Amino acid sequence: MKVHVTDLKPGDRLMTDTFNRVGLHILPGGTAVTREEISLLIRHRVDYVSIQVRELYGSDEEPGHGLHSEFDQVIMNYEATFLEALSQGCFTPALVDSTLQPLLETLDKQKDVVSLLLLLDREDIDTYQHSLQVGLLSYYIAKWLGHSKEECYRISRAGYLHDIGKSQVSLSILNNPGLLTAEEIEELKRHTAYGYDIIRSSMQDEATALVALQHHDYESNPAPSAGNLKNELHPYTEIVTVADIYMKLTTSRLSRPKQGLVSVLRQVHEWGFGRLNGNVVQALTSHLLPGFVGKTVQLSDGETGTIIMNNALDIFKPLIKVNEGYRDLSRERTLTVDEVLV
Repeated sequence: MKVHVTDLKPGDRLMTDTFNRVGLHILPGGTAVTREEISLLIRHRVDYVSIQVRELYGSDEEPGHGLHSEFDQVIMNYEATFLEALSQGCFTPALVDSTLQPLLETLDKQKDVVSLLLLLDREDIDTYQHSLQVGLLSYYIAKWLGHSKEECYRISRAGYLHDIGKSQVSLSILNNPGLLTAEEIEELKRHTAYGYDIIRSSMQDEATALVALQHHDYESNPAPSAGNLKNELHPYTEIVTVADIYMKLTTSRLSRPKQGLVSVLRQVHEWGFGRLNGNVVQALTSHLLPGFVGKTVQLSDGETGTIIMNNALDIFKPLIKVNEGYRDLSRERTLTVDEVLV
């Protein structure tokens, strides 16, 4: 069967040898493709390949099922969009829509967003995975704020594409695990302007382009006051910025260890009193917190337990069941929830 390279799934087996447009041999027939092979085909601008019929695969070669498999496919398609932007300075909007819309339809009735975020949690989060995380969380925040279904999709797409400008930043900078030089930091900052130009060149959606341009603007005004820069941001930017910050803080960095979903939510909640849009932060907080009830968590003293009930008067101090006893964090003030385990 013949499929477009963006429709390939890990485990698909090539029927024949694959060559690029100038006749260079890329992969031999019989190759069981992984994400690396799919990326290789995209980089060589191979459009279609022939694969063995998927029903003939052995059970150990079946592509993954469930949301993990869908997420992997969306991440690969984002990579294709990213590489297209890298080489062309623009991307194909139809690929973005055909990738994101079906996933959002699948997740539209998903109520347990905390479990979804745990499912999206990976050890090494790259630009592709982070973009999916931000796109999905932006969708839910928009939904919680009461936006129409069409607006929720546009906001999600803006979150999905907010870092597309990084395609124009040197890979040596993007993949550098160490500290960047002052010059490299300045180059990385330009990804917002690059993103604006790429989106404007690819689609008629000024709001999405503005999100790419503005999503770091809060950093230039860490202690805002009335009438400040924050109030000039596009409303979509304010949503995507909160989603971006929340997901970024849950990812480990060289200068910062990975933080748990609850501790990050507590920090973002504090930023909602001036630094970020308070309504957006309130929507995130009020809808995520109930999702932690029933989850197994690790406390700051190393113990594990289950959140039994949230405290309406002190929202980050829930009642925890530990073994046969209970810990009321509203009374044990020094004790906090550090991490959600399952």
